[in-house]
Amino acid sequence: MSPEPSDAAVVPQAPAQPCPPIGDDAVEVMYHELEARLHELRPKEDLTPLADAYRFAAAQHTGQKRASGEPYMIHPLQVTRLLLEMNLDMTCLQTGLLHDVVEDTSVSVEQIRKMFGEDVARCVDGVTKLTKLDFASREVRQAESVRKMLLAMVDDIRVILVKLADRTHNMRTLGCLSPEKQARIAQETIDIYAPIAHRLGMGKIRAELEDLSFQYLEPEAAEELNRELEGTRASNEAFLKEIKHLIEVKLAREGIPAHLEIRVKRPFSVFLKLRRQKIVLDQVYDLLAVRIITDSVKNCYAALGVIHNEWRPIPGRIKDFIAIPRPNMYQSLHTSVMGPRGRHFEIQIRTEEMHRIAEEGIAAHWKYKEGKGGAADDDQRITWLRQLVEWQRDMRDAGEFMSTLKVDLYPEEVYTFTPQGKVIVLPRGATPIDFAYSIHSAVGNTCTGAKVNGRIVPLKYGLRNGDVVEILTQAGHMPSKDWLGIVKTPRARNKIKHVINTTERAKAIEIGEKYLEREARRLGVSLGKISDAQMVAVAEDYGCSKIEDLHAALGYGKFSPRQVLQKLAPDVVEPEQAEPAVEETPRVPYSPDDTKDLVIKVKGADDLLTYRAKCCDPIRGEPIVGYVTRGKGIAVHSVNCTNVQNLMYEVERKIEVEWARQVQETFQVKLVVRTEDRPGMLSQITTALFQEQTNIHTLETRPADAPSAEGALISMTLEVKDKRQLERVISAIRRISGIRDIERVHEG
Repeated sequence: MSPEPSDAAVVPQAPAQPCPPIGDDAVEVMYHELEARLHELRPKEDLTPLADAYRFAAAQHTGQKRASGEPYMIHPLQVTRLLLEMNLDMTCLQTGLLHDVVEDTSVSVEQIRKMFGEDVARCVDGVTKLTKLDFASREVRQAESVRKMLLAMVDDIRVILVKLADRTHNMRTLGCLSPEKQARIAQETIDIYAPIAHRLGMGKIRAELEDLSFQYLEPEAAEELNRELEGTRASNEAFLKEIKHLIEVKLAREGIPAHLEIRVKRPFSVFLKLRRQKIVLDQVYDLLAVRIITDSVKNCYAALGVIHNEWRPIPGRIKDFIAIPRPNMYQSLHTSVMGPRGRHFEIQIRTEEMHRIAEEGIAAHWKYKEGKGGAADDDQRITWLRQLVEWQRDMRDAGEFMSTLKVDLYPEEVYTFTPQGKVIVLPRGATPIDFAYSIHSAVGNTCTGAKVNGRIVPLKYGLRNGDVVEILTQAGHMPSKDWLGIVKTPRARNKIKHVINTTERAKAIEIGEKYLEREARRLGVSLGKISDAQMVAVAEDYGCSKIEDLHAALGYGKFSPRQVLQKLAPDVVEPEQAEPAVEETPRVPYSPDDTKDLVIKVKGADDLLTYRAKCCDPIRGEPIVGYVTRGKGIAVHSVNCTNVQNLMYEVERKIEVEWARQVQETFQVKLVVRTEDRPGMLSQITTALFQEQTNIHTLETRPADAPSAEGALISMTLEVKDKRQLERVISAIRRISGIRDIERVHEG
């Protein structure tokens, strides 16, 4: 989008190395190559619209350079080349060339509309970020840019196809940027764009985005894993070729037409499995895979029979995504088997059409088809997108929007059924409450219990594949706050928040009004003599647009009634006479002896009691958010804390906090390290900690938890000054040979 990365290798082994610049002459050459490729793929197509878009974009980007020093126009051309290789329509190709002119030059969307038509203008506008508007923070800008892109996607899915091509080229060329920008862009890619590609069924794009991000976010882990995979590459390839030949012979003997592909599991996918399951590389059953592509569904199942007749399947590893496709329309048969010499490998079986959809996803619908194309309105992937936008529409808070979006973008893996046989697809770990809200919000709100497979189960029960779920309801029943800690779907969470927030706000308004009236009587202030205009003016001083909002803030305990009355009647209420009138939020003045107040403070106020929440125990340097509690002051959480979403259902109780001036304060952090069990390991770890000037508070070693797991667990509590020191410590430990995993844990 903005002139950031330049052209480089697809997967840079040394991400920080600068990229070699490309000269101005290369731009024209690259465009002619693009034209030649388009003519080769579609000889009948008129190339004039492409040439017009190129000439216009090149003129606007004249003189602009990328971070590498090369002409900026290289980037739009490479993005368009990616779109062309997907064989997308002319609108996509023109948008690829023009996608940055509104953001990075003085050209307006209206000019694009006049010159290139409504479709191209809509797509360019949808891809354009909101960098020219003034937002309070980078987080808010990112949230609003993503929100705008999602809304544009609903109208025209080609917006995201262009954006994914744009992001893919930027990720391929990320090495020219600073490490901070590399980490930020890679994190956004793996949080937002790779999951969107997955949900749209675009397997190739998703795989590349994830693997490229992995190189920058976990460079030490990526290097070690790549080294391990490279060490076994020759033997793995020989084994896969042997298996491929055996399967080809078996299928030919049974008269099943097919062609086969072999592959080793992607590095990032392997990394996730190793970290999630706490296993070693030899225990990854699907590290090696063979893909069988045949001509019909009937032959898919016939091929599965041939495989299972030859090799014993591993229990629990057979998945039929043909009978029940994934939400992104992915279809295949999966099975893992015990092969020759006791080696495990995975088999995927699909038809040619299924393979095309698995690789290209929704982009397959927008391929050039003599002017025809486009996804149907009822395409399941578009339906998901519309639901997503609807669920996120009313979210005012940028942090909440981004975190719930990330949750909803991850794969859905549990397939359940209504008593009538309708399939309901939910995220892994979803509960009957999630199931109820997926049926209808009224069913969710009035849910009192559930039957799963004919048995009554608790509402926190984790649903499993194949469960038949019946929801029990009762008229007038309302959701509980406790449900927020149970549900997994954004739809259920948002509906519960809406009901609770409406109820809580009504209570807060009533309580705040009573507090104000009671304090006014005590101080001798006549509220009847104060006009609505005066009340509104004071409300605005506190960031409230209406009197009801002011009463709600008083009810939530954000400030005391006496503060409001002092503004309304300064002649009657003197500031120095103030006493805490609301017990719910004690206001404690700063004290030099109270180090916590020196560490964190509320933005714009120096006299509010704050404390770090035990569930996440944030340390200096981590992004934080405050939550107004009743009776305990301001609880400060890391913005990534899992409890934040459960607490922030009342937006009014969220408050901005910040790390205060530097003090000689250390934070205790607990780490759990999984290692090989070998002599000298503990000595190497303590030496690394000494070199990073980190004090060890406690340290304990024990064998690994699982009976089948090998190695040891080292639990230690360290004292660190800030997030940066913690990151250095973790990196230093990861570099030690034999370290399998390291994670931060919390006591709360």
